[in-house]
Amino acid sequence: MTVLTSAPDFIKRAAARSEDADRALTSTVAKLLAELEAGGEAVAQRMARELDRFEGEIVISEAAIDAACARVPQKLKDDIAWAQENIARFAQAQRDSLHETEVELRPGLIAGQRLIPVQAAGCYVPGGRYSHIASAMMTVTTAKVAGVPHVAAVSPPRPDAPAGVPDAILYTLRLCGADRVLALGGIQGVAAMAFGLFGLAASDILVGPGNQYVAEAKRLLYGRVGIDMVAGPTDSLVLADHTADPRVVAWDLIGQAEHGANSPVWLVTDSPDLAREVARLAPIFADELPEPNRSAARAAWDGLGEIILCADREEMAQQADRIAPEHLHVQAADLDWWKARLRAYGSLFLGAESTVAFGDKAAGTNHVLPTSGAARYTGGLSVHKFLKTVTWQRVDDRALPRLAAVTASISRFEGMEGHARTADIRLEKFAPLR
Repeated sequence: MTVLTSAPDFIKRAAARSEDADRALTSTVAKLLAELEAGGEAVAQRMARELDRFEGEIVISEAAIDAACARVPQKLKDDIAWAQENIARFAQAQRDSLHETEVELRPGLIAGQRLIPVQAAGCYVPGGRYSHIASAMMTVTTAKVAGVPHVAAVSPPRPDAPAGVPDAILYTLRLCGADRVLALGGIQGVAAMAFGLFGLAASDILVGPGNQYVAEAKRLLYGRVGIDMVAGPTDSLVLADHTADPRVVAWDLIGQAEHGANSPVWLVTDSPDLAREVARLAPIFADELPEPNRSAARAAWDGLGEIILCADREEMAQQADRIAPEHLHVQAADLDWWKARLRAYGSLFLGAESTVAFGDKAAGTNHVLPTSGAARYTGGLSVHKFLKTVTWQRVDDRALPRLAAVTASISRFEGMEGHARTADIRLEKFAPLR
């Protein structure tokens, strides 16, 4: 628990936001999921026609993917491959850090753990306003490195894409190892993976970012299937002291604000001069962006951007822990101190040489991260999400008498006589003379 030692000053404060649940959204998504589960592929195809204005093939053929790959410029292919290799290498390092275990707790009592990949994963790749090549890499690559046998991907169809999904996304999905790709977005795309429509294996877990309808569909399906997290709008916080360059800080804030009008960004600093200069520069930089990025960034900055002035670096760290941002970028002296001190973030970017965009696109760490303060209790997408850590045990006659007696004693104290008798019968059958 973070205990704030004093109240900071707000140089710029976000507009008040309602915390009420969006009951209308939940009701709409629940209704459509029920229709999709009952009606299956026919309903999904109807929704694709009505919502995406898409009349093409839902299941993208290998021949169509071949043609799409041929149209991707070689320079872009090389860049995607370079980034994908970083992501795969980091995911493999995570996987290599995990081990199956066997330990003899007492003579004759052996317990262990296994790491078993889920059998089918569904990856949502956003494709509305932006074509998210990076999301394809982050989700499919990580699932494949974890050892998932069947990985499906869906992405919203676009009218300018010959195969329905942009060529570069199809190239990326093939490079990363997706087993099947659907030109299907929104709730119907999520449902196709969850329910096993269009020849997909029903997903054990659904991962990947999306709009509010995608996020709500995943939330409502959670329990029947696993999900990476309940995601809200992306958010980013910069911790900066007097050593920081206000131009760099302002661009880092605006660069993340372009995600959308509902994407909060924060500057937390102990430098009044830096705070004032960033407040001046940020709207100017937002206005330099092309549309629709300009309007999105300006709306996010004007409505949700905050600048918080603190007394010292400890108070800055307390504010960061309180907010628990998805992305946390430190542009301050003594980076080792910050790395050791900070406790609540999705991903940490240390030093002005780094930037959140590196992690978003190509550095290797995963960009599917907890939002809306969820970094207080969870991390982002990793190979861990696709692996089940399960346990096992074996008992021989050296451990059985004491283990059975203790189990029966505790069970009877709890009032669970049936449990006690399952221990008793083993004493009678397997250790009668002890």
